[in-house]
Amino acid sequence: RYSLFYKHLKNIEQSEGGLDKFTKSYKTFGVNQLLEGGIYCKEWAPGAEAVFLAGDFNGWNPFSHPYKKLEYGKWELYIPPREDGCPAVPHGSKLKVVIRAQNGALLYRISPWARYVVREEDKVNYDWVHWNPPQSYIHKHPSPKRLKSLRIYESHVGIASPEGKVASYKNFTYNILPRIKDLGYNCVQLMAIMEHAYYASFGYQVTSFFAASSRYGTPDDLKEMIDVAHSMGITVLLDVVHSHASKNSEDGLNQFDGTDSCFFHSGYRGNHQLWDSRLFDYANWEVLRFLLSNLRMWIKEYRFDGFRFDGVTSMLYHHHGIGTGFSGDYHEYFGLHVDEDALCYLMLANHMINFLHPECITIAEDVSGMPALCRPVAEGGGGFDYRLAMAIPDKWIQIIKELKDEDWNMGNIVHTLTNRRYEEKYIAYAESHDQALVGDKTLAFRLMDAEMYTNMSVLTPLTPVIDRGIQLHKMIRLITHALGGEGYLNFMGNEFGHPEWLDFPRIGNNESYHYARRQFNLTEDDLLRYKFLNAFDRDMNRLEERFGWLASPQAYVSEKHESNKVIAFERAGLIFIFNFHPYQSYVDYRFFLKYKILLDSDAEEYGGHRRLNHNTEYFSEEYAHNYRPNSLMV
Repeated sequence: RYSLFYKHLKNIEQSEGGLDKFTKSYKTFGVNQLLEGGIYCKEWAPGAEAVFLAGDFNGWNPFSHPYKKLEYGKWELYIPPREDGCPAVPHGSKLKVVIRAQNGALLYRISPWARYVVREEDKVNYDWVHWNPPQSYIHKHPSPKRLKSLRIYESHVGIASPEGKVASYKNFTYNILPRIKDLGYNCVQLMAIMEHAYYASFGYQVTSFFAASSRYGTPDDLKEMIDVAHSMGITVLLDVVHSHASKNSEDGLNQFDGTDSCFFHSGYRGNHQLWDSRLFDYANWEVLRFLLSNLRMWIKEYRFDGFRFDGVTSMLYHHHGIGTGFSGDYHEYFGLHVDEDALCYLMLANHMINFLHPECITIAEDVSGMPALCRPVAEGGGGFDYRLAMAIPDKWIQIIKELKDEDWNMGNIVHTLTNRRYEEKYIAYAESHDQALVGDKTLAFRLMDAEMYTNMSVLTPLTPVIDRGIQLHKMIRLITHALGGEGYLNFMGNEFGHPEWLDFPRIGNNESYHYARRQFNLTEDDLLRYKFLNAFDRDMNRLEERFGWLASPQAYVSEKHESNKVIAFERAGLIFIFNFHPYQSYVDYRFFLKYKILLDSDAEEYGGHRRLNHNTEYFSEEYAHNYRPNSLMV
């Protein structure tokens, strides 16, 4: 694997003038404004017979501006400035690349490198709009330093409002970023930014890879949003989709040059059977240029601080993980079923990011557990900084769905939270956007279900269902945060137990936006119990900020008592004690040191019952317990 990576890297250095120049191809491909007012255009269309540029600037004449054919399937065009010195293609002009296919058909396409595409309300397809404003947004604030403890707020700009509509970058900038900061999160992961024609795809059917989604605002609005986040010390990650692409051809990459291949494998190998999308040919030189330049553009132009790579499991294997279980045995990760070209691309991507932008962070969404995926490329690893601990949310769902409270297995919970590959960092999470989507349930909804509609008011009696739900919601999140990894992630709204599910407007729900929103207003109503969960999540993050357990070595688990349903462990100089027993409390319970309570899920401000005195000091004594020399009773 490393030799294949090194071969590609050497070729880039020798034939392309180095990694820096190769990954800046976004400045030459597509349509680019030159300083003197001229326009330089470049495309890769190996299956085309001829290529033209048409648009508002030439009255949509499809033949007046032909491209010149270069070697290796590339085409270029230079358009001089107008006689009055104005740009040849004005800002805001609509454009199309016109491809004459091998069968003689004329195909009107959006450039794969287009920076801005919009859809008018009465149209189905997107239009390519030349984006070259007289004055682009200028970033004012430096990017934050690389974080040691990563507390991620997974976000979607379009649903970030209590109103049933597509919310904007501006709304996120001025209403959501302050909320994220107050909650103690130091990183925001933005989903559905790369332009996608189908809103209900959650951003995972990308049509224009270099364009920020126009449904939320302009490119400058997004730049301002990231700049304001940086001013708050918040790191911003992009949820990048390089695992597949939309099948759209009119406003996507599919059949760009009139052939079945171009950016993708042809035939069966080029189609994802479950996602109904196209699969990239990672062995193709121009595909590597396209994808690596795409990452570089988001970093340089928008100032993103890193990426969460979506669908890595699908990339790593020829079977794409379909119908395949992973036990952790090494034969599952090394063999002809591994797509070495895709893995080599990921190594190149991480090497490029680490070499040119060492402050950036990369996270892999991989369910398979590929060994060394988060080890340096120099070791033959994948080069990622973190991977998602995807077994943890599945475990919590399985426990809540299938087991009585009395049957919860403490050893199994601890095993799931601590079972990770040695010296590979994991992002732990109790739930993400996956659990919030229609057809699934969030933890809060699984725990409290229909009673969330009737019994979340403090004016109503605290029923056993709501009481149990609130307490377990806090405990599950804290033990996941403290024991499950070297980073933590939460999907927006789940921190306070957002009711109902997430469902984007589609034919099946009469194009309704009712469930495509986040009701942040629920936490601001003093008469609703959502405020308790919100406050606990905030103070949990602030405590981590103070003590930094995510950046500390793995916890030492001193107790996982099955009959008592107690888990205790120490990390970052703190002792964490959890009583999961459904009805049994304990006095004089022995643990291993003077301690005071810092965070208590039973505190009144978190919707608890205030059964513990926070002024109490706990003194340890030389009494060996659970293989520790000292202990204390609580």
